[in-house]
Amino acid sequence: MEIILSFVYVIGFILIHLFSKSMKFIKDTPRSRFLSIAGGIAVSYVFIHLLPELNKHQKVLEKAVVKGIFRVFENHAYLIALLGLTIFYGLEKMVKNSIKKSGTKKPKQGVFWIHISSFFVYNALISYLLVREQYNSHWGMFFYFLALAVHFVTNDHSLRKDHKEVYDRFGRWLLTFAILLGWVVGVFTELKEIYISLLTAFLAGGIILNVLKEELPEERKSSFFAFFLGLVGYSVLILLV
Repeated sequence: MEIILSFVYVIGFILIHLFSKSMKFIKDTPRSRFLSIAGGIAVSYVFIHLLPELNKHQKVLEKAVVKGIFRVFENHAYLIALLGLTIFYGLEKMVKNSIKKSGTKKPKQGVFWIHISSFFVYNALISYLLVREQYNSHWGMFFYFLALAVHFVTNDHSLRKDHKEVYDRFGRWLLTFAILLGWVVGVFTELKEIYISLLTAFLAGGIILNVLKEELPEERKSSFFAFFLGLVGYSVLILLV
Protein backbone atom coordinates (compact mmCIF):
# COMPACT_ATOMS: atom_id res chain seq x y z
CA MET A 1 0.00 0.00 0.00
CA GLU A 2 2.79 2.42 0.92
CA ILE A 3 4.57 1.77 -2.39
CA ILE A 4 1.41 2.60 -4.32
CA LEU A 5 0.81 5.71 -2.24
CA SER A 6 4.41 6.85 -2.72
CA PHE A 7 4.05 6.38 -6.48
CA VAL A 8 0.97 8.62 -6.48
CA TYR A 9 2.98 11.31 -4.69
CA VAL A 10 5.88 10.87 -7.12
CA ILE A 11 3.47 11.54 -9.98
CA GLY A 12 2.46 14.69 -8.11
CA PHE A 13 6.12 15.78 -7.89
CA ILE A 14 6.58 15.12 -11.60
CA LEU A 15 3.49 17.12 -12.57
CA ILE A 16 4.76 20.09 -10.56
CA HIS A 17 8.01 20.17 -12.52
CA LEU A 18 6.23 19.77 -15.83
CA PHE A 19 3.54 22.40 -15.28
CA SER A 20 4.91 24.90 -12.79
CA LYS A 21 5.76 27.16 -15.73
CA SER A 22 2.03 27.55 -16.31
CA MET A 23 1.45 28.97 -12.82
CA LYS A 24 1.03 32.54 -14.05
CA PHE A 25 0.02 33.84 -10.62
CA ILE A 26 3.58 33.33 -9.34
CA LYS A 27 5.62 36.55 -9.43
CA ASP A 28 9.11 37.30 -8.19
CA THR A 29 8.82 41.02 -7.32
CA PRO A 30 6.75 41.70 -5.37
CA ARG A 31 7.00 38.09 -4.29
CA SER A 32 3.92 35.96 -4.85
CA ARG A 33 2.07 35.24 -1.62
CA PHE A 34 1.92 31.62 -2.71
CA LEU A 35 5.73 31.42 -2.73
CA SER A 36 5.89 32.99 0.73
CA ILE A 37 3.30 30.49 2.02
CA ALA A 38 5.33 27.69 0.41
CA GLY A 39 8.45 28.99 2.15
CA GLY A 40 6.66 29.00 5.50
CA ILE A 41 5.49 25.41 4.99
CA ALA A 42 8.97 24.21 4.07
CA VAL A 43 10.58 25.97 7.05
CA SER A 44 7.94 24.51 9.37
CA TYR A 45 8.62 21.03 8.00
CA VAL A 46 12.35 21.43 8.63
CA PHE A 47 12.01 22.66 12.22
CA ILE A 48 9.01 20.60 13.34
CA HIS A 49 9.90 17.32 11.64
CA LEU A 50 13.28 17.21 9.93
CA LEU A 51 15.50 18.69 12.66
CA PRO A 52 13.96 16.53 15.41
CA GLU A 53 14.58 13.59 13.06
CA LEU A 54 18.26 14.56 13.05
CA ASN A 55 18.37 13.77 16.76
CA LYS A 56 17.20 10.25 15.99
CA HIS A 57 19.71 9.92 13.17
CA GLN A 58 22.42 11.27 15.48
CA LYS A 59 21.79 8.31 17.79
CA VAL A 60 22.04 5.94 14.82
CA LEU A 61 25.44 7.40 13.93
CA GLU A 62 26.60 7.13 17.54
CA LYS A 63 25.73 3.44 17.72
CA ALA A 64 27.14 2.52 14.32
CA VAL A 65 30.58 1.05 14.09
CA VAL A 66 31.91 2.70 10.97
CA LYS A 67 35.35 2.39 9.47
CA GLY A 68 37.19 4.73 7.13
CA ILE A 69 36.09 8.24 6.30
CA PHE A 70 32.65 7.88 7.91
CA ARG A 71 34.27 7.76 11.38
CA VAL A 72 34.71 11.52 10.97
CA PHE A 73 30.91 11.90 10.91
CA GLU A 74 30.13 9.31 13.59
CA ASN A 75 28.83 11.87 16.07
CA HIS A 76 27.92 14.70 13.76
CA ALA A 77 24.55 14.46 12.02
CA TYR A 78 24.30 18.22 12.36
CA LEU A 79 27.68 18.62 10.70
CA ILE A 80 26.32 16.78 7.67
CA ALA A 81 23.33 19.14 7.63
CA LEU A 82 25.74 22.06 7.76
CA LEU A 83 27.68 20.52 4.88
CA GLY A 84 24.48 20.31 2.81
CA LEU A 85 23.69 23.96 3.53
CA THR A 86 27.24 25.03 2.66
CA ILE A 87 27.34 23.15 -0.65
CA PHE A 88 24.07 24.63 -1.86
CA TYR A 89 25.13 28.09 -0.71
CA GLY A 90 28.35 27.73 -2.69
CA LEU A 91 26.41 26.65 -5.78
CA GLU A 92 24.08 29.63 -5.43
CA LYS A 93 27.01 32.03 -5.20
CA MET A 94 28.60 30.39 -8.23
CA VAL A 95 25.45 30.94 -10.28
CA LYS A 96 25.02 34.58 -9.20
CA ASN A 97 28.69 35.39 -9.91
CA SER A 98 28.45 33.77 -13.33
CA ILE A 99 25.36 35.85 -14.16
CA LYS A 100 27.19 39.06 -13.17
CA LYS A 101 30.24 38.22 -15.30
CA SER A 102 28.35 36.97 -18.37
CA GLY A 103 26.49 40.19 -19.11
CA THR A 104 23.59 38.15 -20.53
CA LYS A 105 21.53 37.88 -17.31
CA LYS A 106 22.10 34.13 -17.25
CA PRO A 107 25.06 31.96 -16.16
CA LYS A 108 27.50 30.19 -18.43
CA GLN A 109 26.44 26.83 -19.83
CA GLY A 110 28.96 24.92 -17.71
CA VAL A 111 27.58 26.54 -14.56
CA PHE A 112 24.07 25.55 -15.60
CA TRP A 113 25.03 21.87 -15.84
CA ILE A 114 26.80 21.91 -12.48
CA HIS A 115 23.80 23.60 -10.86
CA ILE A 116 21.26 21.25 -12.43
CA SER A 117 23.38 18.21 -11.55
CA SER A 118 23.28 19.23 -7.89
CA PHE A 119 19.49 19.56 -7.99
CA PHE A 120 19.30 16.25 -9.86
CA VAL A 121 20.89 14.59 -6.81
CA TYR A 122 18.70 16.72 -4.50
CA ASN A 123 15.47 15.64 -6.22
CA ALA A 124 16.51 12.00 -6.42
CA LEU A 125 17.30 12.03 -2.70
CA ILE A 126 13.92 13.55 -1.82
CA SER A 127 12.15 10.92 -3.91
CA TYR A 128 14.25 8.09 -2.45
CA LEU A 129 13.43 9.17 1.11
CA LEU A 130 9.74 9.35 0.16
CA VAL A 131 9.91 5.55 -0.11
CA ARG A 132 12.48 4.73 2.56
CA GLU A 133 11.70 7.24 5.32
CA GLN A 134 9.85 5.73 8.29
CA TYR A 135 6.43 7.35 8.82
CA ASN A 136 4.14 6.97 11.79
CA SER A 137 1.12 6.82 9.48
CA HIS A 138 -0.03 7.57 5.94
CA TRP A 139 -0.51 11.15 7.12
CA GLY A 140 3.23 11.35 7.71
CA MET A 141 3.93 10.54 4.08
CA PHE A 142 1.27 13.03 2.98
CA PHE A 143 2.82 15.85 5.00
CA TYR A 144 6.23 14.97 3.56
CA PHE A 145 4.73 15.21 0.07
CA LEU A 146 2.93 18.47 0.83
CA ALA A 147 6.01 20.21 2.22
CA LEU A 148 8.31 19.09 -0.58
CA ALA A 149 5.70 19.69 -3.30
CA VAL A 150 5.43 23.40 -2.49
CA HIS A 151 9.21 23.45 -2.07
CA PHE A 152 9.56 22.10 -5.62
CA VAL A 153 7.38 24.93 -6.91
CA THR A 154 9.72 27.44 -5.27
CA ASN A 155 12.82 25.69 -6.60
CA ASP A 156 11.36 25.52 -10.11
CA HIS A 157 10.62 29.24 -10.03
CA SER A 158 14.13 30.06 -8.82
CA LEU A 159 15.90 27.83 -11.36
CA ARG A 160 13.81 29.21 -14.21
CA LYS A 161 14.65 32.74 -13.14
CA ASP A 162 18.38 31.96 -13.06
CA HIS A 163 18.69 29.88 -16.23
CA LYS A 164 15.84 31.17 -18.40
CA GLU A 165 14.78 29.07 -21.41
CA VAL A 166 17.58 26.50 -21.02
CA TYR A 167 15.94 25.35 -17.80
CA ASP A 168 12.65 24.61 -19.56
CA ARG A 169 14.47 22.95 -22.46
CA PHE A 170 16.68 20.66 -20.40
CA GLY A 171 16.59 21.33 -16.66
CA ARG A 172 13.01 20.53 -15.73
CA TRP A 173 13.11 17.26 -17.70
CA LEU A 174 16.28 16.16 -15.92
CA LEU A 175 14.81 17.03 -12.53
CA THR A 176 11.63 15.15 -13.43
CA PHE A 177 13.69 12.09 -14.35
CA ALA A 178 15.62 12.43 -11.08
CA ILE A 179 12.37 12.15 -9.12
CA LEU A 180 11.38 8.97 -10.95
CA LEU A 181 14.89 7.53 -10.65
CA GLY A 182 15.04 8.18 -6.91
CA TRP A 183 11.69 6.45 -6.42
CA VAL A 184 12.72 3.40 -8.47
CA VAL A 185 16.00 3.08 -6.54
CA GLY A 186 14.07 3.43 -3.29
CA VAL A 187 11.64 0.67 -4.23
CA PHE A 188 14.33 -1.84 -5.22
CA THR A 189 17.24 -0.82 -2.97
CA GLU A 190 17.33 -0.46 0.79
CA LEU A 191 20.35 1.32 2.24
CA LYS A 192 21.58 0.69 5.76
CA GLU A 193 20.12 2.91 8.45
CA ILE A 194 23.36 4.84 8.86
CA TYR A 195 23.33 5.91 5.21
CA ILE A 196 19.70 6.97 5.48
CA SER A 197 20.72 9.08 8.46
CA LEU A 198 23.54 10.75 6.52
CA LEU A 199 21.30 11.43 3.51
CA THR A 200 18.50 12.85 5.63
CA ALA A 201 20.90 15.17 7.45
CA PHE A 202 22.37 16.40 4.16
CA LEU A 203 18.88 16.99 2.77
CA ALA A 204 17.89 19.02 5.84
CA GLY A 205 20.78 21.41 5.27
CA GLY A 206 19.95 21.77 1.59
CA ILE A 207 16.29 22.51 2.25
CA ILE A 208 17.10 25.13 4.89
CA LEU A 209 19.41 27.01 2.51
CA ASN A 210 17.10 26.76 -0.51
CA VAL A 211 14.13 28.05 1.50
CA LEU A 212 15.85 30.92 3.26
CA LYS A 213 17.68 32.19 0.17
CA GLU A 214 14.30 32.70 -1.45
CA GLU A 215 12.64 34.45 1.49
CA LEU A 216 15.38 36.64 2.98
CA PRO A 217 16.55 38.95 0.13
CA GLU A 218 14.99 42.38 0.67
CA GLU A 219 14.43 43.05 -3.03
CA ARG A 220 12.01 40.11 -3.22
CA LYS A 221 9.47 42.06 -1.13
CA SER A 222 8.27 38.86 0.50
CA SER A 223 5.05 38.83 2.47
CA PHE A 224 5.81 38.07 6.11
CA PHE A 225 2.11 37.48 6.80
CA ALA A 226 1.88 34.86 4.03
CA PHE A 227 5.12 33.23 5.22
CA PHE A 228 3.81 33.21 8.81
CA LEU A 229 0.45 31.81 7.69
CA GLY A 230 2.10 28.91 5.86
CA LEU A 231 4.45 28.23 8.77
CA VAL A 232 1.76 28.26 11.49
CA GLY A 233 -0.86 26.45 9.41
CA TYR A 234 1.46 23.58 8.50
CA SER A 235 2.88 23.37 12.03
CA VAL A 236 -0.62 23.05 13.51
CA LEU A 237 -1.50 20.28 11.04
CA ILE A 238 1.66 18.30 11.84
CA LEU A 239 1.17 18.63 15.60
CA LEU A 240 -2.54 17.74 15.53
CA VAL A 241 -2.45 14.73 13.22
